[in-house]
Amino acid sequence: MHVRFPQHRPRRLRASKLIRDAVAETSLDPSDFIYPIFVKPSGEKEQIPSMPGQYRWPVGDELTRHVEEALALGVNKVILFGVVPDELKDSAGSPGYDPHGVVPNAIRLLKQTFGDKLLVFADVCLCEYTDHGHCGIVRERRGRWYVDNDETIKLYAKEAVTYADAGADFVAPSGMMDGQVAEIRKALDAHGFHDVGIMAYSAKYASAFYGPFRVAAASAPKFGDRRTYQMDPRNAYEAVKEVMLDLEEGADIVMVKPALAYLDVIRLVKTHYPWAPLAAYNVSGEYSMVKAAASLGYVDERIVTLEILTAIKRAGAQLILTYHALEAARWLKEGVPF
Repeated sequence: MHVRFPQHRPRRLRASKLIRDAVAETSLDPSDFIYPIFVKPSGEKEQIPSMPGQYRWPVGDELTRHVEEALALGVNKVILFGVVPDELKDSAGSPGYDPHGVVPNAIRLLKQTFGDKLLVFADVCLCEYTDHGHCGIVRERRGRWYVDNDETIKLYAKEAVTYADAGADFVAPSGMMDGQVAEIRKALDAHGFHDVGIMAYSAKYASAFYGPFRVAAASAPKFGDRRTYQMDPRNAYEAVKEVMLDLEEGADIVMVKPALAYLDVIRLVKTHYPWAPLAAYNVSGEYSMVKAAASLGYVDERIVTLEILTAIKRAGAQLILTYHALEAARWLKEGVPF
């Protein structure tokens, strides 16, 4: 026999903020966030028009002051994306694995300045550095272009070793090439970087939510799209296979990207691999939509952002890459508004 109302009154546990906080199933903390930062070789910081509140930071004092601000808020993890002038780009994306390139220089500066207080992740891909905007080496076969998977992952490995040598704690391959994690792990180990971790973009979908990022990093493809290597948005169980392969190849952390439209995938991956550290990327389009709606007064940015980030963590992500990291950290210090 089931006991129901009035014996059971679930509203008792919602009666006050203190009670709701006491029984909350999910908690959000600034240490959950990985803050994406765009770095450029020199000059002044530039506002990114497609991403209000975000900048391209020159490698120097402005960058270190910005990261110092993040650390003061409890955000102690960053991931770096390089932005270079068009004249430096080439068909092989060589600025991405130049030991004196923008990302290695930024890594060295941040590790020299902050040491073990800051965990530095470095995105490993070539789209920011190729003159065609694709994530690898482009070939032609029977009148059609394609990205050469096996040649591309050799360059990813070279890029990863370059970032590890500069001091990165984790490298983060994002190109969705088959075998990229195994190739990178082999190269890192061969160069003695056994302790450098790999955070793999294991389930990265061919999503329209990346638009503002491609403006920020000047990385939009000049022709075609990325649907032959990024995942089909219609598929969920394929993500489980991709994560399985990356874990078998040596990934230390796996990721689902984007986050908000793929909460079901986050949950699915976490259910299948509860022991594997899982990250989710709250991507540029998700960020910019909230900013745009808030600027028009349609939503309360603080409450909506914290609700979204809580949902991502509730779905199963332990780490959240988000451009809202600093703002969210400030809001959390004021108290969760639920």
